[in-house]
Amino acid sequence: MSDLGLAAVIVGLTLVTLVSRSLFLVLGDRVPLPSRIQHGLRYAPACALAALILPQLVLADQTLQLTLGNPRLDAALVAVLVMRFSRNMLAAMFTGMGAFLLLRALL
Repeated sequence: MSDLGLAAVIVGLTLVTLVSRSLFLVLGDRVPLPSRIQHGLRYAPACALAALILPQLVLADQTLQLTLGNPRLDAALVAVLVMRFSRNMLAAMFTGMGAFLLLRALL
């Protein structure tokens, strides 16, 4: 692909991204979203976070590792349990990182 073609693709993708993301801000409340869509959008941040984190937890060297020998997955389970019972995000983060460092050193 030539430099001009690559520049055209980058500009085109930038415009598409800009328009699609700013559409809700520009239109505001003039075009109300249906309640089903509003309800579904409530889960978008959690889904995006899971899509970023989950592959890092279960993949090691491009292979699926769902075993107890996976320190990342084990530490995440510890952090989830701490968050579930304490409802303290900071405690869950510190406990998860501590468990990961300990498990990585031991395994």
